[in-house]
Amino acid sequence: MERAEAVALLERSGVVHLASTTADGAPVLRTVHGVVVRGALAFHGAPAGEKMEVIGREAVVSAEEVVAAIPSYFIDPERACPATTLYRSAQVHGRVERVDDAEEKAEVLSALMHRFQPEGGHVPITAGDPLYKKAVAGILVLKVSLEQLDGKAKLAQNRTPVERQRLMEKLWARGLPGDPAAIELMRAANPGTPMPAFLTGPAGVSLVAALEPADATAAAELLVDAYWNGGFSRAEIAEAHLGSTAWVGARDEHGALIATARAISDGAKRAWIYDVMIAAPWRGRGLGEALMRLLLDHPALRRTRRVYLGTRDAQSFYERLGFGDRRMVEEPLRPWPTTEMVLARGA
Repeated sequence: MERAEAVALLERSGVVHLASTTADGAPVLRTVHGVVVRGALAFHGAPAGEKMEVIGREAVVSAEEVVAAIPSYFIDPERACPATTLYRSAQVHGRVERVDDAEEKAEVLSALMHRFQPEGGHVPITAGDPLYKKAVAGILVLKVSLEQLDGKAKLAQNRTPVERQRLMEKLWARGLPGDPAAIELMRAANPGTPMPAFLTGPAGVSLVAALEPADATAAAELLVDAYWNGGFSRAEIAEAHLGSTAWVGARDEHGALIATARAISDGAKRAWIYDVMIAAPWRGRGLGEALMRLLLDHPALRRTRRVYLGTRDAQSFYERLGFGDRRMVEEPLRPWPTTEMVLARGA
């Protein structure tokens, strides 16, 4: 991985693993909460115990993310050997240093609070505040410089383009919760891979099986003027996307988000589709239908018995995809009368 990606992995990891030795050569392996501050991976603890014994000694700090487990039969119908795991990892090699400067210690502790209690709810930590002065002085803060940082992403780079294409198709067919995101990570790491059929769209468009949290702002910009979002702010629209069960989209050749669609699903009985939008210059090219077919085939939706949506003027478009008026479809199946009800909060 690029250095920036490895640093980002360390920054978002809930915990990291510290391996070192004591003065007499005994191995030490600890799991700690780490944060990146001033070009180092820093962590805290009580000024006693094993952590004290590794001060000044060489150590390795590591973090990892499992992207997807690849069963052997994805690659070979008989042999067990090809079973593997796609992952990303980062390792830091360096000397464990003790942080004694009160300002730097307070900065590390403040970063830890922001990482694990981002909502705040406390007085900000500063070295000179009487509320924290004694605690800052008494707590142990250690760090390992990021000077020797290695990142590795195992995302099927060792496979041929055709093999990678087949792996993406099998991940999509399997449909575990993390598989759509794994497909996008594989694509990003292997740009020469042929496009699998389920991601094929109009010329000049790249369909996306799983959009990223960073795309929420761009999606909100596409949707903020939609009639159904009247009364909702950009921030609320963006947050709604982050809470969706399935969220697909499309990018142009420059990587800009030009289409988005999301759904909330229980995976079995019902799913609800929201916020389908194509950027104006790309309408009328078949992108809307390609996007909807991708969303309907998403692992979170493909097995649901009922898929719902609301529209003011796109009935004919959705009818071509198999949708019908809810009253005509469902009411004849119900031997009892029902009333749709809503709890309206806020504006």
